[in-house]
Amino acid sequence: MKVSATTVRNRLVIGIALMTVGFMALIIRLAIVQLWQGDEISAKAEESWRRNIPVTAKRGEIVDRDGDRLAYNVSSPSVIAVPAQIKDAESTAAKLSPLLGMPAEEIKRVITTRQLTMKLKPGGRKISVEKAKQIRELRLPGIVVSEDNKRYYPYTDLASHVLGFTGIDNQGLSGLEERYNSALSGKNGNVSFLTDAAGRMMPNSSEKYMQPRDGLNLQLTIDKDIQTIMERELDQAMLDLNPKHIVSIAMDPNTGEVLAMASRPNYSPERFNEYPADVYNRNLPVWMTFEPGSTFKIITLAAALEEGKVDLKNEHFFDPGRVEIGGARLRCWKKGGHGSQTFLEVVENSCNPGFVALGNRLGKEKLFEYIRNFGFGQKTGIDVSGEASGILFKLDRVGPVELATTAFGQGVSVTPIQQIAAVSAAINGGKWYKPHIAKRFIHPETGMVVDDIEPEMVRQVISPETSAKVRDALEHVVAQGTGRNAFIDGYRVGGKTGTAQKVINGKYSPDEHIVSFIGFAPADDPKIVIYTAVDDPQGIQFGGLIAAPIVKRIMADSLEVLGVKPREKQVPREYRYDEQPLVTVPNLVGKTLTDLYEDMNTNFLLSKSGSGQTVIHQAPKPGTRVEKGSTIRIYMGEEMEE
Repeated sequence: MKVSATTVRNRLVIGIALMTVGFMALIIRLAIVQLWQGDEISAKAEESWRRNIPVTAKRGEIVDRDGDRLAYNVSSPSVIAVPAQIKDAESTAAKLSPLLGMPAEEIKRVITTRQLTMKLKPGGRKISVEKAKQIRELRLPGIVVSEDNKRYYPYTDLASHVLGFTGIDNQGLSGLEERYNSALSGKNGNVSFLTDAAGRMMPNSSEKYMQPRDGLNLQLTIDKDIQTIMERELDQAMLDLNPKHIVSIAMDPNTGEVLAMASRPNYSPERFNEYPADVYNRNLPVWMTFEPGSTFKIITLAAALEEGKVDLKNEHFFDPGRVEIGGARLRCWKKGGHGSQTFLEVVENSCNPGFVALGNRLGKEKLFEYIRNFGFGQKTGIDVSGEASGILFKLDRVGPVELATTAFGQGVSVTPIQQIAAVSAAINGGKWYKPHIAKRFIHPETGMVVDDIEPEMVRQVISPETSAKVRDALEHVVAQGTGRNAFIDGYRVGGKTGTAQKVINGKYSPDEHIVSFIGFAPADDPKIVIYTAVDDPQGIQFGGLIAAPIVKRIMADSLEVLGVKPREKQVPREYRYDEQPLVTVPNLVGKTLTDLYEDMNTNFLLSKSGSGQTVIHQAPKPGTRVEKGSTIRIYMGEEMEE
């Protein structure tokens, strides 16, 4: 069919119009790309060509309450390969092998992998600064020494369970390192450069550096000096007593701040993988649960005083050595009992039947109300991982026997952190504080405080008046009762012993015990409370004989660290027949032999050295407190004329 000229012309016009519209659309699109989207598209293209070498952020330091560093990072570079840029893989591998301690074949396999970047591990991870310098000086194409760092613990195993440890990538794996990992980690930076599709660096391209942002510094409530004292004593106790475990905590009872926390066996955070997992994974002061024994009697005492159920000094109790409750015979630790005694003496003597009487006066509802208010049966919320909650009887399952045994610390399961938090509340005026170890977060560059962690008082458990009575009773325990081995001359110390049979396979062991002592000072204004528990020590197993002396030594040195001065006013110590009282060394300097013989002091023995008629020096110094009958060494000479 013949197409008319008009039809042809119309088709031509339509075609030209369509071509014009398409051409205009192309121009408009090019204009949009060039004028409005050009920078964005160029950036996306550049990003697809850009390759990054990571620069690790420095992990925040962990310091004690006085600013002493307990954990920080040191430079430890890592070696990274860019396979596409390596010109001679065999030669490169041969040169790196002796420096990285890796077989050349293994290095060659890694650097010829079809990847953009490869880490040369394990030999190339976290190397020394000296080794990094040697590798840089080789100037090997495609081999980059990237800035990196690793965790360093300057005091090796000090506070290891508190601090925890980090992994190869500086990530927190346990302890405070894990709990506050996000704040400590910071944000990594990188060095980036442009490459072609094969991974080769583009000519005339420049590197871009994104600076890492270091993590925040973490200041703790821990006092390094008190921590050192505590761990020294635990190490010595492990040697002397050969127990299965020892745990110890020191706390400021007025704030809930943990001053020291340690346990044995111990480990080194930098070499944690050389130790059994149950050693480095278990922070025993918050994880371990056990029957507390007589240290738990402090709670029964506080509840009975608060409820007005006992008059310690004017009310008497007769202890025959046992008590019959619900068909069960509960015995006192002292065979034959303590006989007639005041309730203050019940506390001093840690008399089980006496505390059974207090428990019965309170009743199960009221006693268990106080037990829960003191924080037992639930986690304290301390800021370390792995805390246990302990075990209490359900109230509907508490009969006469369960009430009686709970009153003196048997049949309940507690953690050390619960125990010290509860006793802190009993002696600090009745305030239960949430225990904590983190004190504040500090910006690493400006030194500004980013977050200050204030003490958190959760509830008032007993009145200040009741708390004062508890302190007084526990001071008598140390001066005149079962806690005499914790007595410190010149300091008012209060405390309570504990000896609890271990439950093994559902039965009480006849010969394995956890012995403990909790003490505080000064008794009239407590600044520190210390709890120590020893699991199955070899030999005699009594808290007053084993744990009390450990707490005494930690306490005496810690009071000096805290700047607490000794005082003369104390509850007089009651001495046994085999103990010598403490007396004050007189000043003998300047006295003659005649003076000494005329004024012979029967409290001391004298040992003379040197010639002459006058004492020119003596040891111990005047004013020192020593046991009666101790020897004073005097050095004789001629008195100097003025």
